[in-house]
Amino acid sequence: MTQPSPEPIRILLVDDQPLFRRAIASLVEEQPDLTVVAQGNNGLQGIELAHQLHPDVVLMDVEMPVMGGVEAAGRILQDLPGTKVVMLTVSEDDEHLLPAIRQGVHGYLLKDMHPEQLFETFRQVMRGESPVAPALVGRLLAELRHASHSVAPASGGDESPALSQRELEILRLVAAGHSNREIGSKLSITEGTVKNHVHNALRKLHLDNRAQAAAYIVRQGLATPPAP
Repeated sequence: MTQPSPEPIRILLVDDQPLFRRAIASLVEEQPDLTVVAQGNNGLQGIELAHQLHPDVVLMDVEMPVMGGVEAAGRILQDLPGTKVVMLTVSEDDEHLLPAIRQGVHGYLLKDMHPEQLFETFRQVMRGESPVAPALVGRLLAELRHASHSVAPASGGDESPALSQRELEILRLVAAGHSNREIGSKLSITEGTVKNHVHNALRKLHLDNRAQAAAYIVRQGLATPPAP
């Protein structure tokens, strides 16, 4: 008996540049597992469409009129916890990176990426991953370290007793920007095992996503293993 095909990932596009938005929509619709359910041209319209349609993923531009992407993302994530939000920016120097991560967004990408990277991002966030553009990872960690200067690290640099050694090892790699597949390859374990460890760590730390876990690791001074 033939298994039914899985439902495509439903995507809401929110960007104030119609040409860019329509080009993305056209490319996405060529993928059999992805579909665009609607398009909005500012953050407020994005919120309204998200409430009407309950998309799986919202791809949100950062800078828009009427309401910016960061504020809109925060409201969508608060009202629709089942919806993922991925931010798009044009610059590696984007000042909205850390505020967006604190809002709980599930990814942060540069607009100059290849289409295949964007398609894989939608699939990654639905698998529970939080992709960040490689060019932004270093900046994010630097900003998190700067923001954590007023917060004392865990005593003596010891890891949280709530986490196992393996969970901590994996979260360090998450904080460095690695995907589940890359972590599994580095540690010689399956991608599914990595996902289970990340899920358990998030549950223990009462966090919602990988970006928040990365922030926790840096804030607690756990981003690198203690010296022997």
